[in-house]
Amino acid sequence: MAKKITSKVRESVESVVVLEDRGIVDYLLVALICRGHVLLNDVPGVGKTLLCRTFARSLDLAFKRIQFTPDLLPSDVTGINFYNQKNSEFEFRPGPVFTNVVLADEINRATPRTQSSLLECMQEGTVTVDGVTRVLSRPFIVIATQNPVEMEGTFPLPEAQMDRFLMSLRLGYPSNEREREIVCRFMDSDPSSQVVPVISRDDIDAMERALSEVSLSEPVLQYALALSRITRTMESVRLGVSPRGSLYLCKCARALAFVRGRTYVLPDDIQELAVPVLAHRIMPDVSSSLYESGTEAIVRTALARVPVPIGITEPPGEEPPENRPDEGAISVEEPKA
Repeated sequence: MAKKITSKVRESVESVVVLEDRGIVDYLLVALICRGHVLLNDVPGVGKTLLCRTFARSLDLAFKRIQFTPDLLPSDVTGINFYNQKNSEFEFRPGPVFTNVVLADEINRATPRTQSSLLECMQEGTVTVDGVTRVLSRPFIVIATQNPVEMEGTFPLPEAQMDRFLMSLRLGYPSNEREREIVCRFMDSDPSSQVVPVISRDDIDAMERALSEVSLSEPVLQYALALSRITRTMESVRLGVSPRGSLYLCKCARALAFVRGRTYVLPDDIQELAVPVLAHRIMPDVSSSLYESGTEAIVRTALARVPVPIGITEPPGEEPPENRPDEGAISVEEPKA
């Protein structure tokens, strides 16, 4: 079952990474099976790189990290054609995007030209160099990081590129108990070297195929659309959520319901994902009272204003997930010793 897969991945990641919000792993799985990408907005030292690397290892996916700097060129990301003197021909040398999980570290330190080299990879799943288009392997996910505090020497991501990220997440500082656990866990060794794959790529493909079986009722769909529409008319917003944002919110809600073992979407799923999926797509009005509070406050205001559909539970005639352990099951192949 999808719930079993999620538990296995979560346990594997949490055996290394100490997370204050345990839902982060669920969100990464949601992004992966929705073929979306994630922006991690947080300060250095909270475990962003460790989280990405451990997540990739747990899913048996290839991982590459790109350190974005002002002198990074687009060809350093996508690859380049070079002249091979041995055979007197041009050959293509693939860039680091030819992998499964790409960590674009401090993406806002690169120039807009280099940032835009990721757009085709993220949206189309292809790379075009010198007129030749090459398809990236599946699954493919970009996890980009940026420091929300240090703005000197950075190039803020344009709205068009921000809109292409499925979610924007924050890890946050750990509590005292969690921070103590981090110090004790990494004092003498690095547990990330012990991570082994807990699911296969076939399991990921099966999850993508089974996602279409999750139902999104009309009241819940209208609720999600109402949240997007109200952001376009709020007096504190200059640029509201785009139709792409509405689509992503609904897709993510279906995926979140799926990884948590349900075949239907609840309003709770929409509410939980509203901030991660919608907040980074909003441009607040500089003169508004909510400008200093940030876009997350705007989304929470929208949630408070839009009526929640009531009486939405499981579809008629369908038993709760815990009463039907075999329905919709996905086989999980145990890793070989």
